[in-house]
Amino acid sequence: MPEFRLDNIDNLIPNDVVLSIAEHEGSQSVRLVLTPDAETPDNPTFAMIEGVEFSNGTIEIEVAGRPLPDAPSQARGFIGIAFRIQPNLSKFECIYIRPTNGRAQEQIRRNRATQYFSYPDWKFDRMRQEVPGHYESYVDLITGEWTKLRMEIDGEKAVLYVHEPEQPTLIVNDMKHGADMHGAIGLYIDSGTEGFFRNLKVTAR
Repeated sequence: MPEFRLDNIDNLIPNDVVLSIAEHEGSQSVRLVLTPDAETPDNPTFAMIEGVEFSNGTIEIEVAGRPLPDAPSQARGFIGIAFRIQPNLSKFECIYIRPTNGRAQEQIRRNRATQYFSYPDWKFDRMRQEVPGHYESYVDLITGEWTKLRMEIDGEKAVLYVHEPEQPTLIVNDMKHGADMHGAIGLYIDSGTEGFFRNLKVTAR
């Protein structure tokens, strides 16, 4: 049952992200920003945890995401976890949050505070067009503040808890790569994000 404080970058493998160690809100953490040529959205923009193979179980982590000062207007501080990442990065599942949406003044943005997507074929825009509202949900978020995420993965099902509530924030019953895929875990960010990560715990079953 690996636990990673994420106060160093020795066991992280970056893909289209720049890694560093930074203090955020009083804690040492891993800081990620995108490389200048990273393609977005919903692409393999993450730092993989070396030596961790995951299929089913629980992923717990604390994250803090915010748009960079020069971020594009559509930036939301996208930050989360990619999992079941294939060795050639051809496929993975991902759940992330949009911190600036949590207290937005437009209800439609609030309803999009969390997101599941499946790379490469089921990105957020396709899901939003074909099955609107099925793979995103509201949760109260404060931009840049530490936020506890817990993901419970079992076969085709993924359940996201935010802030340690009794009830889940997002339920996905039909992950697009099916029940049997396994692979790496990655610290994920997207367009215009400055992301911080600490206290990763992976419990396999």
